Amino acid sequence: MIKIEYIYAGMLLHNAKQPISEDNVKKVLSAAGVAVDEARVKALVAALSEVNIDEAIKAAAVPVAAAPAAAPAQATAEAKKEEKKEEKKEVASDEETAEGLGSLFG
Repeated sequence: MIKIEYIYAGMLLHNAKQPISEDNVKKVLSAAGVAVDEARVKALVAALSEVNIDEAIKAAAVPVAAAPAAAPAQATAEAKKEEKKEEKKEVASDEETAEGLGSLFG
């Protein structure tokens, strides 16, 4: 099993437009303070040699902005009302605190 650190090293090299070779992966892992396992390095390089990384990234991409747009307008309005209630409570508690302190010196 290839550990995530090894995959990150491969992706970093790919993003930096450097060849994903055993030596380069070892350098990245060593620089990150990861103990290098030769067998995992070889497995990673062999596995990635058969993959078009750019296509794999495009296929895995998920539209992030779609999730908030799917929230119902009613839920958003209710959340805003709750925020206003919390703000009012905070103001009231600050005033109560000030009155309580005033009685100490009064």
